[in-house]
Amino acid sequence: MTAELWDISRLRFEEVAPPGLTAGQRSAMDRRWAAAVTANPALFDGPVAALAGYERDGAGGLSVSWTRLTYRYRVLRGLPDAPAVAALFVAVLQPADDGRLLVGRMSPATSAPGRWQPPGGTLEPPREGGVLDLGLLRSHAARELAEETGSDTAPHALAPGPVVLDARGSLGFLFVAPPRPAVELRDRYAHVARAEVAAGAEPEFDRVELVGSSSELRALPGPSASYLELAAGRFFGA
Repeated sequence: MTAELWDISRLRFEEVAPPGLTAGQRSAMDRRWAAAVTANPALFDGPVAALAGYERDGAGGLSVSWTRLTYRYRVLRGLPDAPAVAALFVAVLQPADDGRLLVGRMSPATSAPGRWQPPGGTLEPPREGGVLDLGLLRSHAARELAEETGSDTAPHALAPGPVVLDARGSLGFLFVAPPRPAVELRDRYAHVARAEVAAGAEPEFDRVELVGSSSELRALPGPSASYLELAAGRFFGA
């Protein structure tokens, strides 16, 4: 499966019940999760808003069904006859004032060590009775941007971009942040990374780079998120 970018003008969310699991599937999921945590003790079984399904209407509309799960459900991928579980995520394209784009490399403590991607993360669900909408997406994207790079952009300043379907079937919502001076982006990242280390934690990004073209992006050592080149190409006008 290859990644896709969609231009969406109307977006609707509907919460649905979580998928049912047999006793055998649940037991297999728990064993797999325990093994994953043993390999990476930094993994946390926190709440996520997972993708249950979607439908495009051909006129710019997208309807998304979502459900409340936890991270351990991710290990169901590849388990025979288990329900398909995909993620909902947000990502922020953060430009520098010289036209370059900030990307970060995921640290060894994350679920995707060594992968280059924009700031962002898996979507957390609203509180019970809350609404999943564009406002919540914006708020979550702004929080991820601040936590990972130190750039404290207000949610309302993030412009909605295309929706991405990545190579694993997860659905992402891209936002574009206002440009900042390149030196400020580097200094803010360095400050937040030092603070994380001083607190005894590992930064989510162990390295950031500013890339000025798709070819520079491809030259970075290591894998990239499946949608990153498409999103960067759109940003660079390629």
